[in-house]
Amino acid sequence: KLAQSHAVIFGLGGLGSPASLYLAAAGIGHLTLVDFDTVDDSNLQRQIVHREANIGQAKVASAQSNLSALNHHIQIDTVSHKLDESDLVALIQTADVVLDCTDNFDARFALNQACFKAKKPLVSGAAIRWEGQLSTYDFRQENSPCYQCLYPENNGQELTCSQNGVLSPVVGMVGSMQAIEAVKALLNLPTLTGKLMIMDAYTMMIRTLNLKKDPACKQCGAE
Repeated sequence: KLAQSHAVIFGLGGLGSPASLYLAAAGIGHLTLVDFDTVDDSNLQRQIVHREANIGQAKVASAQSNLSALNHHIQIDTVSHKLDESDLVALIQTADVVLDCTDNFDARFALNQACFKAKKPLVSGAAIRWEGQLSTYDFRQENSPCYQCLYPENNGQELTCSQNGVLSPVVGMVGSMQAIEAVKALLNLPTLTGKLMIMDAYTMMIRTLNLKKDPACKQCGAE
């Protein structure tokens, strides 16, 4: 089943690195990597799919090379340019699962909207400082909430790892958990759909909260 599956990973940074490594090692037959950035030496402490030899390369090319060295049996495609809405939906239509490993609200809202339209499961992770969060929005299920049920609007209070810092193993933990959720979604096993997992690595406490579909949600709510 995994060998016949297609996973699309958006973002090959701190979250996408461990997620892509574990999905490649697990034998996901087809990976599509989407990122528009290049490898920088300041990223290497948390973006473990890249190496010093890859500094200056496009992240998708670097990741493709290193993932292929890990498992040459799988197909790896790359997208290094920004996609418009129609191209984004077309790509997601081909996927069996989508991983949101990006670090900005615009990308997260766009992926949420496209996955909702295509009825594809979306595994969404985030991490900053000592904290991480994770949920799966499985739009194959009618009652699944979406990302905008959790964050209705872009409130402008966006935090990024490069600006605010992150302990590198924190993104490793969240990215690895994204890979677990993706595998479970592909195998039709129970995921975090309808739940939000919040992790505090400083105290090593993990909480799981219920996340219900918002009837007033602009994306998935009742019209």
